[in-house]
Amino acid sequence: MIDLHPATVLLQLAVGGLAFTWVTTRRREAGLGYGWLMRSVFGVLAAGGAAVGFATDPVPVRDASAVATAGAAGVALVVSIVRRRAGVAGQRARQERRSAELAARTGIDRADVRFDRDRPEFPPVLDLVAPVVGLVGVVAGGWVAGDPVALAVARTVVGAFFLGAVTDAMLLGHWYLVQPGLARGPLLELVRWTGALWLPEVVVMLWPTGMASVLTGTIDDGYNGLLGWFWVACVVSTVGLVILARAALRERFYSAIMAATGLLYLGILTAFGMDLVARVLLDTA
Repeated sequence: MIDLHPATVLLQLAVGGLAFTWVTTRRREAGLGYGWLMRSVFGVLAAGGAAVGFATDPVPVRDASAVATAGAAGVALVVSIVRRRAGVAGQRARQERRSAELAARTGIDRADVRFDRDRPEFPPVLDLVAPVVGLVGVVAGGWVAGDPVALAVARTVVGAFFLGAVTDAMLLGHWYLVQPGLARGPLLELVRWTGALWLPEVVVMLWPTGMASVLTGTIDDGYNGLLGWFWVACVVSTVGLVILARAALRERFYSAIMAATGLLYLGILTAFGMDLVARVLLDTA
């Protein structure tokens, strides 16, 4: 069977989260602080994965990759801070456009944050480095997890991106409290990615030997099948919450973003149930 290693799980979360951080920062719409938050959170997770790996169950390639992931996230964070005076092109253009509209209607020239156009902006491509080097470690973690190797690697890689997408979507939803003028495009994109990755996540967990064996009783979950049906509930709830979040974002009111964020809060719980509950059951089988 396929083993579940905490160090691999932490690296998965870091890689998936950093990958979808790039998906958002490449749009040049979310403020600099969003990138600082994401690189800090997932960089710490990657470092934690390396520490846990070295201390409990060393896998040299995975653990070295985790260190490199944390380092690359740190470098991107430092570069973004150093270049903060340039701002972000999309945010800057939106602020300037709204200021011009306000001045035209009221004659009031609002004093917005002034950016230095002569300074170079943070290059979003730097956000790709950390997940790329981290993906090597995720594959290595899946490779040593057990047999069959292809299934172990598939579950590890798909799980990384699935959990990263839903986590980033929830965090970005909260960022609208800090940057209320942000367009809905970035959040809609992450919600779509979460929905798109839901099916591959279900497939790799059903791939034999998988959750179908738990549901049929071939694998005993220790609770007379209750945990298997809990997994089914998580599967159905996750896709339902994604659909509802997408529907909420069609509404024009700002409160729709907060409603979608609340749904994504629940989506994180059910998504982790889909992934981790299944892997724990199959690990202990």
